[in-house]
Amino acid sequence: MSCMLRQATPGDAAVLAELGALTFTHTFGHIYTPKDLQDFLADTYTVEKHLVPLTDPRESFWLLEDEHSQALAFGWAGACKLPVENLESNAGEIKRLYVHPDHQGKKLGSRLLEMMLTWLGEQGFDPLYIGVWSENYGAQRLYARHGFGKVSEYEFPVGDHRDREFIFKRA
Repeated sequence: MSCMLRQATPGDAAVLAELGALTFTHTFGHIYTPKDLQDFLADTYTVEKHLVPLTDPRESFWLLEDEHSQALAFGWAGACKLPVENLESNAGEIKRLYVHPDHQGKKLGSRLLEMMLTWLGEQGFDPLYIGVWSENYGAQRLYARHGFGKVSEYEFPVGDHRDREFIFKRA
């Protein structure tokens, strides 16, 4: 399969929102009540919520598409917004790394992660952080292979539900 990796533009906001909602639901939807899930999706995966960071020069979205311009995966990186104690002023974050359920296991996530790490480095972000669900072991292994290690944890709200999230750091 031939894939093209490119920086996303504001014109991609709807594709990012749709793929984000699909991937989040596939990966995590079983954890939540239908109401909590629907409320979270309706608030988080909107075109409007994607347009703001798509126009911010300190944020970057990357889109991986097949030869027919179908979105297979995307990543979002930028200034760190995680609840890190004594957060460094120039800390960066891998905010999302989502691969379409039909295309997982094809190393697309690794390709996106490497692109985002390069971009964050070029922008001068240091150190780097990632938030990851405590039970997403595959993602934790991927991040560990790229030099990230757990430094803390916090609760991530999805409606009335609170997920246990780990914060990983790469210095």
